[in-house]
Amino acid sequence: MVFEQYAQRLLNPFRGAMHTLRYESAEAVTVDGVHWDIYVTNSTLIPASGRARHGQISEIRYGTWSQTAGLRRGRLYPSDDFRRMEALGAILLEHLTRVHQQVPFAFKDRFELWLLDHAAQPLALLDSALDKNALRFDLAIDWRAGIAARERFQSPGMAALQPDAAPAPNAGDYLTGYINARAGRPAAAQWFQRENDGRGTGLGGINLPAGLEHRTLSSAAFPPLFLATTGHDAPHQKLIEDFHAWQAPWLLLLPFDTDTRRTLEQQARRQALMVDQQHRLYPASVDASFIPAARVEAVVRRSQQPPEQKPDDALAPFYIELNQDNEN
Repeated sequence: MVFEQYAQRLLNPFRGAMHTLRYESAEAVTVDGVHWDIYVTNSTLIPASGRARHGQISEIRYGTWSQTAGLRRGRLYPSDDFRRMEALGAILLEHLTRVHQQVPFAFKDRFELWLLDHAAQPLALLDSALDKNALRFDLAIDWRAGIAARERFQSPGMAALQPDAAPAPNAGDYLTGYINARAGRPAAAQWFQRENDGRGTGLGGINLPAGLEHRTLSSAAFPPLFLATTGHDAPHQKLIEDFHAWQAPWLLLLPFDTDTRRTLEQQARRQALMVDQQHRLYPASVDASFIPAARVEAVVRRSQQPPEQKPDDALAPFYIELNQDNEN
Protein backbone atom coordinates (compact mmCIF):
# COMPACT_ATOMS: atom_id res chain seq x y z
CA MET A 1 0.00 0.00 0.00
CA VAL A 2 1.28 3.44 -0.94
CA PHE A 3 0.29 6.39 1.26
CA GLU A 4 1.14 10.01 0.52
CA GLN A 5 1.44 12.79 3.07
CA TYR A 6 2.01 16.44 2.27
CA ALA A 7 1.02 20.01 3.10
CA GLN A 8 -0.29 22.78 0.86
CA ARG A 9 -0.84 26.45 1.61
CA LEU A 10 -4.35 27.89 1.71
CA LEU A 11 -4.08 31.04 -0.36
CA ASN A 12 -5.74 34.25 -1.43
CA PRO A 13 -5.95 35.09 1.31
CA PHE A 14 -3.21 33.09 3.02
CA ARG A 15 -4.81 31.68 6.13
CA GLY A 16 -2.96 28.52 7.01
CA ALA A 17 -2.05 25.16 5.58
CA MET A 18 -3.91 22.00 4.73
CA HIS A 19 -2.15 18.77 5.67
CA THR A 20 -3.21 15.75 3.68
CA LEU A 21 -2.85 12.01 4.11
CA ARG A 22 -3.84 10.20 0.90
CA TYR A 23 -4.43 6.61 -0.14
CA GLU A 24 -5.63 6.06 -3.72
CA SER A 25 -8.82 8.20 -3.97
CA ALA A 26 -9.22 8.65 -0.20
CA GLU A 27 -7.96 11.74 1.63
CA ALA A 28 -7.77 12.75 5.26
CA VAL A 29 -7.20 16.48 5.73
CA THR A 30 -6.55 18.73 8.70
CA VAL A 31 -5.83 22.41 9.22
CA ASP A 32 -5.01 22.21 12.92
CA GLY A 33 -3.35 18.82 13.40
CA VAL A 34 -6.21 17.61 15.65
CA HIS A 35 -9.42 17.35 13.66
CA TRP A 36 -9.35 15.29 10.47
CA ASP A 37 -11.98 15.07 7.73
CA ILE A 38 -11.92 11.91 5.61
CA TYR A 39 -13.30 11.96 2.07
CA VAL A 40 -13.31 9.39 -0.69
CA THR A 41 -13.96 10.17 -4.35
CA ASN A 42 -15.30 7.65 -6.82
CA SER A 43 -12.44 6.64 -9.10
CA THR A 44 -14.81 4.80 -11.45
CA LEU A 45 -16.52 7.95 -12.76
CA ILE A 46 -16.48 8.66 -16.48
CA PRO A 47 -12.95 10.08 -17.03
CA ALA A 48 -13.99 12.56 -19.71
CA SER A 49 -16.62 14.28 -17.64
CA GLY A 50 -15.71 13.54 -14.04
CA ARG A 51 -19.45 13.30 -13.36
CA ALA A 52 -21.39 10.44 -11.91
CA ARG A 53 -23.67 8.29 -14.01
CA HIS A 54 -27.26 8.04 -12.88
CA GLY A 55 -27.26 6.27 -9.53
CA GLN A 56 -23.51 6.68 -8.96
CA ILE A 57 -21.99 8.40 -5.96
CA SER A 58 -19.23 10.89 -6.86
CA GLU A 59 -17.84 11.43 -3.37
CA ILE A 60 -18.56 10.47 0.22
CA ARG A 61 -17.61 12.01 3.50
CA TYR A 62 -16.37 8.92 5.28
CA GLY A 63 -16.30 10.75 8.59
CA THR A 64 -14.40 12.99 10.97
CA TRP A 65 -11.74 11.76 13.34
CA SER A 66 -9.69 13.04 16.27
CA GLN A 67 -7.66 11.16 18.81
CA THR A 68 -9.90 12.23 21.69
CA ALA A 69 -13.32 11.92 20.06
CA GLY A 70 -12.60 9.00 17.74
CA LEU A 71 -14.51 8.50 14.49
CA ARG A 72 -17.82 10.08 13.61
CA ARG A 73 -19.16 8.39 10.54
CA GLY A 74 -20.66 10.26 7.63
CA ARG A 75 -23.89 9.40 5.88
CA LEU A 76 -24.32 5.79 4.75
CA TYR A 77 -25.54 4.81 1.27
CA PRO A 78 -26.87 1.40 0.16
CA SER A 79 -24.85 0.95 -3.04
CA ASP A 80 -21.87 -0.92 -4.46
CA ASP A 81 -20.11 2.40 -5.10
CA PHE A 82 -20.42 3.31 -1.46
CA ARG A 83 -19.14 -0.04 -0.20
CA ARG A 84 -16.08 0.19 -2.45
CA MET A 85 -15.37 3.77 -1.34
CA GLU A 86 -16.03 2.89 2.29
CA ALA A 87 -13.36 0.19 2.14
CA LEU A 88 -10.78 2.76 1.00
CA GLY A 89 -11.83 5.10 3.79
CA ALA A 90 -11.37 2.35 6.36
CA ILE A 91 -7.83 1.61 5.14
CA LEU A 92 -6.93 5.30 5.30
CA LEU A 93 -8.44 5.71 8.76
CA GLU A 94 -6.42 2.82 10.14
CA HIS A 95 -3.24 4.38 8.77
CA LEU A 96 -4.23 7.81 10.08
CA THR A 97 -4.54 6.54 13.64
CA ARG A 98 -0.90 5.43 13.45
CA VAL A 99 0.71 8.44 11.77
CA HIS A 100 -1.37 11.50 12.72
CA GLN A 101 1.27 12.70 15.16
CA GLN A 102 3.81 12.98 12.34
CA VAL A 103 2.43 16.39 11.36
CA PRO A 104 3.55 18.82 10.16
CA PHE A 105 4.05 17.25 6.77
CA ALA A 106 6.42 18.70 4.19
CA PHE A 107 5.04 21.32 1.79
CA LYS A 108 4.83 20.07 -1.78
CA ASP A 109 3.00 22.93 -3.52
CA ARG A 110 6.07 24.11 -5.41
CA PHE A 111 4.07 25.59 -8.30
CA GLU A 112 3.01 29.16 -7.49
CA LEU A 113 0.75 31.67 -9.25
CA TRP A 114 1.91 35.25 -8.66
CA LEU A 115 0.14 38.50 -9.39
CA LEU A 116 2.66 40.64 -11.29
CA ASP A 117 3.42 44.31 -10.73
CA HIS A 118 3.93 46.98 -13.41
CA ALA A 119 7.45 45.66 -14.00
CA ALA A 120 6.19 42.05 -14.37
CA GLN A 121 7.77 41.07 -11.04
CA PRO A 122 6.03 38.96 -8.37
CA LEU A 123 3.76 41.17 -6.27
CA ALA A 124 1.38 38.87 -4.38
CA LEU A 125 0.89 35.11 -4.21
CA LEU A 126 -2.52 34.02 -5.52
CA ASP A 127 -2.47 30.23 -5.70
CA SER A 128 -0.29 27.13 -5.54
CA ALA A 129 -0.38 23.61 -6.96
CA LEU A 130 1.28 20.26 -6.38
CA ASP A 131 2.07 19.53 -10.02
CA LYS A 132 1.73 20.93 -13.53
CA ASN A 133 -1.49 19.06 -14.18
CA ALA A 134 -3.18 21.06 -11.41
CA LEU A 135 -2.30 24.52 -12.77
CA ARG A 136 -5.37 26.68 -13.26
CA PHE A 137 -5.70 29.44 -15.83
CA ASP A 138 -9.28 30.47 -15.13
CA LEU A 139 -8.77 32.26 -11.82
CA ALA A 140 -9.67 35.85 -11.09
CA ILE A 141 -6.52 37.97 -11.07
CA ASP A 142 -7.04 39.84 -7.85
CA TRP A 143 -5.39 39.55 -4.47
CA ARG A 144 -7.58 39.53 -1.36
CA ALA A 145 -6.79 40.30 2.26
CA GLY A 146 -9.87 38.24 3.13
CA ILE A 147 -13.02 38.37 5.22
CA ALA A 148 -11.15 37.75 8.47
CA ALA A 149 -8.88 40.73 7.73
CA ARG A 150 -11.92 42.88 7.00
CA GLU A 151 -13.36 41.93 10.37
CA ARG A 152 -10.28 41.83 12.61
CA PHE A 153 -7.19 43.39 11.01
CA GLN A 154 -6.39 46.89 12.22
CA SER A 155 -3.43 49.11 11.45
CA PRO A 156 -2.41 52.38 13.14
CA GLY A 157 -0.97 53.34 9.77
CA MET A 158 -4.44 53.95 8.38
CA ALA A 159 -4.54 57.32 10.15
CA ALA A 160 -1.68 58.56 7.96
CA LEU A 161 -3.15 57.11 4.78
CA GLN A 162 -6.65 58.54 5.18
CA PRO A 163 -6.36 61.34 7.78
CA ASP A 164 -9.63 63.07 6.87
CA ALA A 165 -11.77 60.00 6.34
CA ALA A 166 -14.77 59.61 8.64
CA PRO A 167 -15.33 56.89 9.50
CA ALA A 168 -11.83 55.49 9.00
CA PRO A 169 -11.66 53.08 6.03
CA ASN A 170 -11.42 49.38 6.69
CA ALA A 171 -7.75 48.39 6.75
CA GLY A 172 -8.29 45.02 5.06
CA ASP A 173 -10.37 46.47 2.24
CA TYR A 174 -7.94 49.34 1.76
CA LEU A 175 -4.96 46.98 1.53
CA THR A 176 -6.80 44.80 -1.00
CA GLY A 177 -7.47 47.80 -3.23
CA TYR A 178 -3.94 49.14 -2.87
CA ILE A 179 -2.21 45.87 -3.82
CA ASN A 180 -4.45 45.29 -6.84
CA ALA A 181 -3.86 48.86 -7.98
CA ARG A 182 -0.13 48.14 -8.07
CA ALA A 183 -0.62 45.28 -10.52
CA GLY A 184 0.03 45.90 -14.18
CA ARG A 185 -2.73 47.03 -16.52
CA PRO A 186 -4.27 44.83 -17.56
CA ALA A 187 -3.53 42.73 -14.52
CA ALA A 188 -1.43 39.65 -15.22
CA ALA A 189 -0.42 36.58 -13.25
CA GLN A 190 2.21 33.93 -13.92
CA TRP A 191 2.84 30.41 -12.69
CA PHE A 192 6.36 29.62 -11.51
CA GLN A 193 7.97 26.32 -10.64
CA ARG A 194 10.04 26.96 -7.53
CA GLU A 195 13.28 25.08 -7.01
CA ASN A 196 14.92 24.01 -3.75
CA ASP A 197 17.24 27.03 -3.86
CA GLY A 198 14.28 29.42 -4.22
CA ARG A 199 14.63 30.17 -7.91
CA GLY A 200 11.51 30.19 -10.02
CA THR A 201 11.07 29.13 -13.64
CA GLY A 202 8.29 30.98 -15.43
CA LEU A 203 5.49 28.93 -16.93
CA GLY A 204 2.20 30.03 -18.46
CA GLY A 205 -0.12 32.56 -16.94
CA ILE A 206 -3.24 34.67 -17.18
CA ASN A 207 -3.09 37.79 -19.39
CA LEU A 208 0.65 37.11 -19.51
CA PRO A 209 2.64 39.43 -21.81
CA ALA A 210 4.67 37.76 -24.53
CA GLY A 211 8.22 36.72 -23.76
CA LEU A 212 7.81 35.98 -20.05
CA GLU A 213 7.47 32.21 -20.25
CA HIS A 214 10.63 30.22 -19.52
CA ARG A 215 12.29 33.11 -17.70
CA THR A 216 14.14 32.36 -14.45
CA LEU A 217 13.89 34.65 -11.43
CA SER A 218 16.16 34.46 -8.40
CA SER A 219 14.82 33.63 -4.95
CA ALA A 220 15.09 37.32 -4.03
CA ALA A 221 12.36 38.15 -6.57
CA PHE A 222 9.73 36.23 -4.60
CA PRO A 223 8.41 37.93 -1.43
CA PRO A 224 8.91 35.39 1.40
CA LEU A 225 5.74 36.55 3.18
CA PHE A 226 3.73 36.36 -0.08
CA LEU A 227 3.29 40.13 -0.42
CA ALA A 228 5.96 42.46 -1.81
CA THR A 229 7.42 44.76 0.83
CA THR A 230 9.56 46.97 -1.43
CA GLY A 231 8.66 49.95 -3.60
CA HIS A 232 6.08 51.45 -1.22
CA ASP A 233 5.99 54.82 0.48
CA ALA A 234 6.34 54.86 4.27
CA PRO A 235 2.61 54.76 5.20
CA HIS A 236 1.88 51.86 2.85
CA GLN A 237 5.02 50.07 3.99
CA LYS A 238 3.74 50.35 7.55
CA LEU A 239 0.34 48.99 6.51
CA ILE A 240 1.90 45.93 4.89
CA GLU A 241 4.16 45.33 7.90
CA ASP A 242 1.13 45.49 10.19
CA PHE A 243 -0.67 43.01 7.96
CA HIS A 244 2.22 40.56 8.09
CA ALA A 245 2.32 40.94 11.89
CA TRP A 246 -1.40 40.16 12.01
CA GLN A 247 -0.81 37.06 9.87
CA ALA A 248 2.01 35.82 12.11
CA PRO A 249 0.12 32.84 13.66
CA TRP A 250 -0.37 31.42 10.15
CA LEU A 251 3.00 32.42 8.74
CA LEU A 252 4.64 30.40 11.52
CA LEU A 253 3.33 27.28 9.76
CA LEU A 254 5.99 27.82 7.09
CA PRO A 255 9.72 26.98 7.15
CA PHE A 256 11.58 30.23 7.87
CA ASP A 257 15.07 31.11 9.04
CA THR A 258 15.63 31.66 12.76
CA ASP A 259 15.52 35.46 12.68
CA THR A 260 12.25 35.59 10.73
CA ARG A 261 10.68 32.98 12.99
CA ARG A 262 11.75 34.84 16.12
CA THR A 263 10.11 38.03 14.83
CA LEU A 264 6.92 36.20 13.89
CA GLU A 265 6.73 34.52 17.29
CA GLN A 266 6.93 37.89 19.00
CA GLN A 267 4.16 39.25 16.77
CA ALA A 268 1.97 36.17 17.14
CA ARG A 269 1.85 36.57 20.94
CA ARG A 270 -0.94 39.09 20.41
CA GLN A 271 -3.18 36.34 19.01
CA ALA A 272 -2.92 33.58 21.59
CA LEU A 273 -6.15 31.88 20.49
CA MET A 274 -4.87 31.41 16.94
CA VAL A 275 -1.48 30.19 18.16
CA ASP A 276 -3.25 27.65 20.35
CA GLN A 277 -5.21 26.46 17.33
CA GLN A 278 -2.25 26.24 14.94
CA HIS A 279 0.79 25.37 17.06
CA ARG A 280 0.71 21.61 16.43
CA LEU A 281 1.57 22.34 12.80
CA TYR A 282 4.49 24.68 13.53
CA PRO A 283 7.69 23.08 12.19
CA ALA A 284 9.90 24.74 14.82
CA SER A 285 9.98 27.22 17.68
CA VAL A 286 12.80 29.62 18.56
CA ASP A 287 11.56 30.66 22.00
CA ALA A 288 10.75 27.59 24.09
CA SER A 289 8.29 29.60 26.19
CA PHE A 290 6.32 30.94 23.22
CA ILE A 291 3.79 28.14 22.71
CA PRO A 292 3.22 27.25 26.40
CA ALA A 293 2.64 30.92 27.26
CA ALA A 294 0.24 31.37 24.35
CA ARG A 295 -1.75 28.29 25.32
CA VAL A 296 -2.12 29.46 28.91
CA GLU A 297 -3.29 32.86 27.71
CA ALA A 298 -5.72 31.17 25.31
CA VAL A 299 -7.32 29.29 28.20
CA VAL A 300 -7.76 32.56 30.09
CA ARG A 301 -9.24 34.33 27.07
CA ARG A 302 -11.69 31.53 26.37
CA SER A 303 -12.90 31.68 29.95
CA GLN A 304 -13.55 35.40 29.55
CA GLN A 305 -14.90 35.42 25.98
CA PRO A 306 -16.73 32.17 25.19
CA PRO A 307 -18.21 32.99 21.73
CA GLU A 308 -16.64 30.99 18.92
CA GLN A 309 -14.84 32.74 16.11
CA LYS A 310 -16.61 32.95 12.79
CA PRO A 311 -15.55 30.58 10.01
CA ASP A 312 -12.75 31.98 7.89
CA ASP A 313 -13.10 32.55 4.18
CA ALA A 314 -9.67 31.16 3.42
CA LEU A 315 -10.43 27.82 5.06
CA ALA A 316 -12.98 26.94 2.45
CA PRO A 317 -11.78 24.23 0.09
CA PHE A 318 -14.97 22.51 -1.01
CA TYR A 319 -14.31 19.38 1.01
CA ILE A 320 -13.20 20.85 4.34
CA GLU A 321 -15.52 21.22 7.26
CA LEU A 322 -13.56 22.63 10.13
CA ASN A 323 -13.44 21.95 13.84
CA GLN A 324 -16.96 21.11 14.71
CA ASP A 325 -15.82 20.36 18.25
CA ASN A 326 -13.66 22.56 20.42
CA GLU A 327 -11.08 19.98 21.44
CA ASN A 328 -7.59 20.79 22.62
